[in-house]
Amino acid sequence: MKLIKKVIGVDISKDSFTIRFGTLDQELQQKISKPFKFESNPKGFNQLLKTVRKVHYFDSETSTDTSAKDITIWVLMEATGVYYENLAYFLVKNKYSVSVVLPNKVKNFAKTLENKSKTDDIDAANQTQFGLEKTLKAWEPPPLIFKELKELTRESQSLKESITRIKNQLHAKSYSFEANKDTVKRSNQHKKFLQQQLKQINTQIMALVESDKELCERIKTVSSIKGVGPMTVIRTVAETSGFALIKNKNQLASYAGYDIIHDQSGTHIGKTRISKKGNKQIRSAMYMPALCAIKHNEKSKQLYVRLCKTKANKKIALIAVARKLLLLIYCLWKKNEKYIQNYSNAKQLKS
Repeated sequence: MKLIKKVIGVDISKDSFTIRFGTLDQELQQKISKPFKFESNPKGFNQLLKTVRKVHYFDSETSTDTSAKDITIWVLMEATGVYYENLAYFLVKNKYSVSVVLPNKVKNFAKTLENKSKTDDIDAANQTQFGLEKTLKAWEPPPLIFKELKELTRESQSLKESITRIKNQLHAKSYSFEANKDTVKRSNQHKKFLQQQLKQINTQIMALVESDKELCERIKTVSSIKGVGPMTVIRTVAETSGFALIKNKNQLASYAGYDIIHDQSGTHIGKTRISKKGNKQIRSAMYMPALCAIKHNEKSKQLYVRLCKTKANKKIALIAVARKLLLLIYCLWKKNEKYIQNYSNAKQLKS
């Protein structure tokens, strides 16, 4: 039977990765191979390429269907931390079509399958089947400047959290009975050291942004939103590689974990909430700007006040403001336009 699709599902971890080969024919019949395991290093990556050439029904060297050799080989993997990056870059360099998906997509797909167990072999099979049944989008390596900004902004955020933790500890010690002076002294020294590092990193971030004139101007343009500073925009575009793979607002909301989940069935009406199954770095970046926006941005303030009247928890209203700001950043970035407070009125005057 003539093959129409070939997929390699990859379940990757820090030290190793497991793959399974899958094919789809004209009758929509799937065939998934036994698992193969490799080390997550250059040696293991090269062994993967050699194995691809040895799988007879996959590479079609011994198959009567010679046209199968021209079918694109898709390699599907999850965006698990940073573990997938080395393999993804390696495969793209070797002319393979790579698709990187959020873990929750494959996880939700796996729930529809009969096998409810979870092992590396089963996860690789689930990813292979997901790739065979779904339309895959090619992953493109982000420009190096976004990769560098992503590393630096995450380091900066980690230091901020550490400094806050130390400040809280010092605050607690200041109210404790006869706190150890040496402990307090070391904590203060540690705090000052981290603050110096944070200053150095933030200087490095701004220098990197200023090295790219177009990127710098675009960040300044988007930072015209009241309540949103340059660092917020930098963190957002770094996490999304300049929104390179984002096609619409709904996709961005889902990627950030701001997509809405409804819990309603029959007479049961549960709580409506956001999924939080997405990039938590983006949600973290939008929290403080949302607090600032409800004070200084009239549109955000109106939204917050309106939702506070209908929602028992004010945090829900704050999350809605954060989501709105994120989508606004995306729109202005794509259009490369400055923020206009009364956009609808300005548009009418212009027309």
